[in-house]
Amino acid sequence: MSGVKRYEDLEAWQIADELKREVYALTDTGPASKDFKFRDQIRDSAASSTKNIAEGFGRFRPAENAHFVEFSVASTMETQDSLKDGVDRGYFTPERVVRAQQLAERSIKCSTRFIVYLKGCKKNWRPKRKPPDPEP
Repeated sequence: MSGVKRYEDLEAWQIADELKREVYALTDTGPASKDFKFRDQIRDSAASSTKNIAEGFGRFRPAENAHFVEFSVASTMETQDSLKDGVDRGYFTPERVVRAQQLAERSIKCSTRFIVYLKGCKKNWRPKRKPPDPEP
């Protein structure tokens, strides 16, 4: 994770964010936009993925971070299922969801690799903290 200073620098977050924006575009117009329950659920699952990666990044310990990235993968899988459901309901054509499905697959693969990396980090790793300044 060298060079990563913000969660936005993580490739896993970037792909999940791209998927989220694609889901927003898919549900902005057409039949899916009128089924508020469906629209809100698929949008929430897509947004949950990026939020969990961000929250995990803020935990500072690899094991905790990995746990939240696992939640992100689960949310992405929920988004995948909702995309299929949207096709089944006639809200989307199969061709229209190809990009979102590809992004979901990329997101899951990238996040899974990130989880493996995090789980391989030393268990007792803690961020280096700057000692407090001595009293004057």
